[in-house]
Amino acid sequence: MLNGKTIVVTGCASGIGKEVSRLIKQNGGRVLGVDVNVTHDHVDELYRADLSDPHAIRELTQVLPNGIHGLANVAGLPPTQPAAKVLCVNLVALKALTLGLIPKMADGASIVNLASLAGMGWPNVVSSILESEHLNFDGVEDFVKTHDAGDAGGRSYFFSKEALIAWTMKNRWTWRDRGIRMNCVSPGPVDTPILKDFLETLGERAAQDAHIMDRPGNPADIAPVVLFLLSDGSGWIRGTNIPVDGGMASHLACESSGLSV
Repeated sequence: MLNGKTIVVTGCASGIGKEVSRLIKQNGGRVLGVDVNVTHDHVDELYRADLSDPHAIRELTQVLPNGIHGLANVAGLPPTQPAAKVLCVNLVALKALTLGLIPKMADGASIVNLASLAGMGWPNVVSSILESEHLNFDGVEDFVKTHDAGDAGGRSYFFSKEALIAWTMKNRWTWRDRGIRMNCVSPGPVDTPILKDFLETLGERAAQDAHIMDRPGNPADIAPVVLFLLSDGSGWIRGTNIPVDGGMASHLACESSGLSV
């Protein structure tokens, strides 16, 4: 499926990123892994970097090679981390790295952003999303103080994913002249090392969701969808957000529109 393709995977050392890397290798691809932690699993080359550091982003865009066929933006921080850092990694760094690598991408490349079920409320915060479009590392602290993107109730995480979904949709045709497309995948609760952070932050709401669902997801539920979006088989899917959440997004949509059974 990915024979001969070179794919950059952020967050490659654990969880969904590790499983995405494994599947890419299994399907004939070459993995350039990016992570703050050291790993030798399922990567051909590891670029160790702290994505909350703007200098690391600039260095990555310089040292990563030309001819990149795909970028899987999987790295992210949970809502237990400080709000400004969550926005830096989950949104600002992701966008900066993506835009910095566009010149190094091959024509027909695919970008896949890992969003979240937490971002499905993006239509309710469009004004804040528009104000965040040109947000940089230096402005994150002030943005958190003046917008609904702070620590309370995990809003920093929710906003980072809301803005990411909107950014993905807005850029559905930005690089169409080169055949470069961008989509995102929105998992529901996934059993990874940071699941406990979400349960800690969301409390009763997370317990209610867990009761409704048959089970939390796992990386093996999510990674094949990322792999498909990286492959040539998804060539006409652009600017799309695919929920991979055991039906939770559909459940919430039915509830809000009176279609519940």
